[in-house]
Amino acid sequence: MRSGAAAEVIDLCSDDDEESVPVASTSALACRSAPFSAHDVSPCELPDVKPLLYPLHPPGCGALVPVKDEEPVPVPVPLAAEPSEPTRALLPPPRLCRQFWKSGEYTVARRNPDADAPGGRNRLRINPKFLHSNATSHKWAFGAIAELLDNAIDEVNNGATFVRVNKFTNPRDGSPSLLIQDDGGGMDPEALRCCMSFGFSDKQSDAFIGQYGNGFKTSTMRLGADVIVLTQNQKNWTPTRSIGLLSYTFLMETGCDDVLVPTVDYQYDLTTASYTQLLRHNQKLFSSNLAILLKWSPFATEAELIKQFDDIGDHGTKIIVFNLWFNDDGDMELDFNSDKKDVLITGAQKKVKASKREKAEMQNYVANRLRYSLRAYASILYLRVPDNFRIILRGRDVDSHNVVNDLMYRECVLYKPQIAGLTELSIITTIGFVKGAPDTDVQGFNVYHKNRLITPFWKVANNSYGKGRGVVGILEANFIKPTHDKQDFEKSVLYQRLETRLKEMTYEYWGLHCHRLGYDNKSLPKASRALSRAKRTDAGNYLTSAPEQLLSADVSTSSSAQSRLKRNFDALGAITDINNDQIKHREVIQRRRFNEHKTLKLENDRLRHECLQYEESEKQLAMKEQKLRHQIAEERKKYEELLEELKSLDVKLEI
Repeated sequence: MRSGAAAEVIDLCSDDDEESVPVASTSALACRSAPFSAHDVSPCELPDVKPLLYPLHPPGCGALVPVKDEEPVPVPVPLAAEPSEPTRALLPPPRLCRQFWKSGEYTVARRNPDADAPGGRNRLRINPKFLHSNATSHKWAFGAIAELLDNAIDEVNNGATFVRVNKFTNPRDGSPSLLIQDDGGGMDPEALRCCMSFGFSDKQSDAFIGQYGNGFKTSTMRLGADVIVLTQNQKNWTPTRSIGLLSYTFLMETGCDDVLVPTVDYQYDLTTASYTQLLRHNQKLFSSNLAILLKWSPFATEAELIKQFDDIGDHGTKIIVFNLWFNDDGDMELDFNSDKKDVLITGAQKKVKASKREKAEMQNYVANRLRYSLRAYASILYLRVPDNFRIILRGRDVDSHNVVNDLMYRECVLYKPQIAGLTELSIITTIGFVKGAPDTDVQGFNVYHKNRLITPFWKVANNSYGKGRGVVGILEANFIKPTHDKQDFEKSVLYQRLETRLKEMTYEYWGLHCHRLGYDNKSLPKASRALSRAKRTDAGNYLTSAPEQLLSADVSTSSSAQSRLKRNFDALGAITDINNDQIKHREVIQRRRFNEHKTLKLENDRLRHECLQYEESEKQLAMKEQKLRHQIAEERKKYEELLEELKSLDVKLEI
């Protein structure tokens, strides 16, 4: 192999017909001026590699960026000469900044000259800097992790029973990485390429959380500079394994002017009962992609790559995000060391100025912990976790936390958004005082969309005099659309109406129940307010016992006795007035609750009807599952019989 040979240009895509576009000629691409370190591998001539990011029209999907996939294309990555035995070489120190918000500076080593060739004018190229700018939609690291959890939850439709989030140690340098693994259906080679392309999504059903086809790229690039995906699939009864690498470090170090994703595939061979290389084009292209994977991924040999499938099982996906980003202080943004059973955000835990009791209650409540604790955030991330599905964080299950159970004096309020064509749509909001209020200074609404938390403790009532303190609500609003990072809603007219109604709901609830927490409720009658104050100060004990004392006392005719008697009767009259006002107030509340009860009863009947339909569907699916399992058992038996027959055949080779 020649040393010092220049790397070559990558021809990623063209939307012209292959007859009208000449095959792009290889041309030299100058390496970046910054020198490699002393332990860097020496450059050498590379074999051609096929860019596998954007399929033209692969079966079952349609990427937004077309790609020409007939001719091999070289990759600008210097490779070391192959030693007799594989050795683990450290990569040169990356030239990109490890702080996420400062890592967007990207310089292309040299523009691809083939872009100006005939037919190149229609090329749609994606600058690698787009990976970083696209990831900035996630302002919060946990929001990026939630995107990956959503993908695992969506795999429940393909049989997923768990998603595992854990620390992974990079074998190259020992640095911590983030591992997310599920046992869903996995991806076949085409599905993996669609996953790593931009704008493709086949999740059009309401049963799925994801819908934009951009979550994987934005989330992984927000968490770290590089990500490797290992997935196993049994589609069409043909087990396959696919590996893809999306590496900002690789693109930065080589100065690429286009986004490249090296990918390799393996297919199960029945004759050898093992996985063999699946050549989509030829051995040369497979070897080139594999060489890039081994140089820029955490795994230095093909055997190490294949070993990562040992704990995946028959189907599933493993995502490893490495070269994690640092914060502005130069510390790793994700903290794996402070709590061995959790993942924290470094420096996000704020100290609260309060008394010892208030501080303990506020710090321990989920509304405050979710900002820096992944376990707390994941516990309320889904309104209803699917049955038999587990979220495992660092070896321990995440217990689902239903905020409704934290509320005192709960009420259900029916809200009907005014949407054209959907007159029957109604939203039930559960509202109440959070336990520990008013010491626990928490308020707002947890608004879910398709079972996924979008805005945790959305504070709609902002004022300086504490009105609404401690009032918390929960609702699922599927009639408004979330933003792409799923951390807020689009500011539509429906959103503004909902915000206004929730604010009114907060103040209405506060006006009815704030006296239960010791506040002076000015909306109540004066007599009821006086009684509330008396109860709080224990001043009403004597008045309450006055009637019994009057009945048992001897009536005296002296002037002083008559004075005392008059005062006692005045006190009795005051009690009667207070009780009458209180009874009237209770009657108003009871009528209101009766109307709400009637509304909830109608809603309950509707939900019961839906539940019966779901139960019937479940029975049909169970019968279908039993039938398919029976067919699988029969096919497996036939397969074993054919395999035994094949082994028993005495095949003679003719010379």
